[in-house]
Amino acid sequence: MNFLRGVMGGPSAGAQPSGAETIQKLCDRVASSTLLDDRRDAVRALKSLSKKYRLEVGFQAMEHLINVLQTDRSDSEIIGYTLDTLFNIVSNDLEEEEQDDLEEENSQKQVDDLGRQFTEIFIKQQENVTLLLTFLEEFDFQVRWPGVKLLTSLLKQQGPQVQQIILVSPMGVSRLMDLLADSREVIRNDGVLLLQQLTKSNAAIQKIVAFENAFERLLDIVTDEGNSDGGIVVEDCLLLLQNLLKNNNSNQNFFKEGSYIQRMKPWFEVGDDNSGWSAQKVTNLHLMLQLVRVLVSPTNPPGATSSCQKTMFHCGLLQQLCTILMATGVPADILTETINTVSEVIRGCQINQDYFASVNAPSNPPRSAIVVLLMSMVNERQPFVLRCAVLYCFQCFLYKNQKGQGEIVSTLLPSTIDATGNSVSAGQLLCGGLFSTDSLSNWCAAVALAHALQDNATLKEQLLRVQLATSIGNPPVSLLQQCTNILSQGDKIDRRGSKVQTRVGLLMLLCTWLSDCPIAVTHFLHNSANIPFLTGQIAENLGEEEQLVQGLCALLLGICIYYNDNSLENCRKEKLKQLIEKRIGKENFIEKLGFISKHELYSRAAQKPQPSFSSPDHMMFDHEFTKLVKELEGIITKAIYKSSEEDKQEEEVKKTLEQHDNIVTHYKKVIREQDQQLEELKQKVNTLKSQNEQLQTAVTQQMSQIQQHKDQYNLLKVQLGKDNQHHTSHSNTLQMNGIQPEEISKLRQEIEELKNKHEVLQGQLREKDSVIENMKSLQSETGTNEQSSQITAGLEHGNELHRELEALRIQIQSQSLDISKLQSEKQELLQQMGLFRTTPYCWGKAKNTASVPALGDSSAVIAAKNSELEGRLLQEIKELKNDVKALSEEKALLKQHLDSVNSTVAVLQNEKSKLQQEVAESKKEQDDLLVLLADQDQKILALKNKLKELGEPVEDEDDIESGDQGDEDEEEEGEEED
Repeated sequence: MNFLRGVMGGPSAGAQPSGAETIQKLCDRVASSTLLDDRRDAVRALKSLSKKYRLEVGFQAMEHLINVLQTDRSDSEIIGYTLDTLFNIVSNDLEEEEQDDLEEENSQKQVDDLGRQFTEIFIKQQENVTLLLTFLEEFDFQVRWPGVKLLTSLLKQQGPQVQQIILVSPMGVSRLMDLLADSREVIRNDGVLLLQQLTKSNAAIQKIVAFENAFERLLDIVTDEGNSDGGIVVEDCLLLLQNLLKNNNSNQNFFKEGSYIQRMKPWFEVGDDNSGWSAQKVTNLHLMLQLVRVLVSPTNPPGATSSCQKTMFHCGLLQQLCTILMATGVPADILTETINTVSEVIRGCQINQDYFASVNAPSNPPRSAIVVLLMSMVNERQPFVLRCAVLYCFQCFLYKNQKGQGEIVSTLLPSTIDATGNSVSAGQLLCGGLFSTDSLSNWCAAVALAHALQDNATLKEQLLRVQLATSIGNPPVSLLQQCTNILSQGDKIDRRGSKVQTRVGLLMLLCTWLSDCPIAVTHFLHNSANIPFLTGQIAENLGEEEQLVQGLCALLLGICIYYNDNSLENCRKEKLKQLIEKRIGKENFIEKLGFISKHELYSRAAQKPQPSFSSPDHMMFDHEFTKLVKELEGIITKAIYKSSEEDKQEEEVKKTLEQHDNIVTHYKKVIREQDQQLEELKQKVNTLKSQNEQLQTAVTQQMSQIQQHKDQYNLLKVQLGKDNQHHTSHSNTLQMNGIQPEEISKLRQEIEELKNKHEVLQGQLREKDSVIENMKSLQSETGTNEQSSQITAGLEHGNELHRELEALRIQIQSQSLDISKLQSEKQELLQQMGLFRTTPYCWGKAKNTASVPALGDSSAVIAAKNSELEGRLLQEIKELKNDVKALSEEKALLKQHLDSVNSTVAVLQNEKSKLQQEVAESKKEQDDLLVLLADQDQKILALKNKLKELGEPVEDEDDIESGDQGDEDEEEEGEEED
């Protein structure tokens, strides 16, 4: 301040200089001073004057301040003063006292223009904005914070221009994203405000910010601040998230795929004690609900909306919203916004609609959430916005939900009404609202019931069965009749609210009910008073309010003409058109019909599905009904001007088309049944293939086991050969003195047994040879590739068995050779025994007495060796018996397995032949059907050409026919592949 006093002059200096002069001197000091301290003090003085003398500082010091930014970047203090001064010049956010003083001289508009002009001067050189972005990289608080505030103010004043400069600046957006990671909360919070201004209405910057990990950082901030219980920082983060996601399909998809929807669930965890909601908490939760609605808005692409809806169900977000919906103590505006949010989360999503239908309110006895909401809708003491929200929720529940429509209509049918009266159903509430004395309840109930019938001809016919007891002693009347009675009474009933509103609601219900339902039209025409009432309403010259009713009456009468099946002689199409021409006039009728689409409230309702009205009096049209009017207005106009001959021709063509459609439908049904049969046959073939693979696996396992047995057999054979050689060498040297005749007879019997077994094995071998020959002949008879491959596998297996049998035959032959060797050895033994019996006595005499003891010793040795030889021989014979027995059992198992394989092959052959026959028959039937369909298509095309020649509009069904033909081509290709 001493510096400022020196510049402005001391007390003895005479007259005080003006503010402009002081500012001029300060600017000269900034421009000419060589000392950094002098320039810093001059900039500090300009900062203190910039709020009071904004205009003078802006025009005189702007250029000098920009030069300071460029030349004195090394001194953070002077840079901070400069940025603060520029912020004061550019910003319109003045303190109240200063704003009041300023308003005495200039209007607020001039202030705004002043900030915009200074902003234009600053951003005229794009380098200034780029320079400002470099200061945001400085960590010094004295530089970074004023830079954030200045850039935010520039974006507020000239948003699109500054956005474009930042967008083309290298790493411009990335530098700003670093502000969210600053540990100083004031810079982080102002960084959020800066990004709010930066992302407004700029999809390119929104995408860059999103891919710079903005979602993760913002959600972390919301969580750290306490979710809905947080302060204004949470509000700023939610506003930034809305900027990034609203009308930006790319960011919405990125948000969903990044699993950020799951992180929204904790936001709505409201405790049991809901008393004492702060204003900030209400604001935060309101923004959170709006953020959910941004992701599932009906204006988004249907695929993206459906995906987000399913994710919200699976992560439990929808369940959490329904908990808030049924909780007590929730503020009214939060409850209203929650109802709207739940509405759009379930709209058109079957799984979410089914869950919502199962939600019950925590009451005793428990009631469905739908019933509780409908009770609020028909209660005239509830706030208007809440009743609109409940109606929207009910509409979204029924949107593309035929199951839900059926459940609502079923509560009106006589068979499902609770006779005890203990519980209130949705149908009873709708009827109560439809016939109450509150016009808003009449309109809401009529629109809700119309949505229960939307695009569902079956329910329109079922609703004709509903009977109502009007008063005690009087017979019940149908719901359709009661609606027409109330409509005809008009002003006679004393109602609260607009009487036109009640009549408009009933007319919308009747138009929706009768459209595309000839049976309902016939029931309506049965009441002889209905047509005179409609023609009387249309023919009268009423006020502007009643013109809307006239237009709806004209629409209802046109529906009765267009969808009339001429079942009533007195109300045929031609007679109704003659009545219009006589009493109203065709041109007048078309003019009255056009009153609907020309009405201002009609245009508002057609913009979006949610019913949003400024007051109950503006609640006239429903969004879905505007679509129906747009569809029927042109059709009815053409139907009124058609002649009787054209109507007859159209009826004939319609009947012919219906017949052809029935034929085509029948053939399509037949084709579907044949496709189902083919699928079943394919499944059977796959089952047989799997069984065949299992059998082949079993055969492979058996073959491996056989190989193991063969290896074991070869080992035994080698061991047996070695033992035979050892025994033969011993038999040549041994003497047979000790062998008894009984043992020789046993050997003979064993040899005979071996011979018998040999013959048995040869017989089994011949049987196997015959089996193999049969299989070979079977292979020559089979014709299909699959059968030949299966039989070839069986033959290969048989060949392997044959080779095994050959090996067994060789083994048996070797055993027979061994037997013959044993027989020769037996003969030699017998001869030796005969010689031994004749010579031992003489030989003994020839010896002297000294040799007798030696002979006795040798005989004992020979006897021992003979006994040892006998033991070995018996052991070997026993082992041979076991081997022969094992081989016999193995051959029996192989034969049994071969028989099972042969039977399986035969079964597969029979099944394959049957399948081929059935496939051939099916293909022949499909070819016949295709020929018939082609003939029918030619007839239909000829009839359509006739209609076009007569000037009739014909719906183009080429897409449907091409889709059907594509299905038939795919079926033929599938059959050819089979």
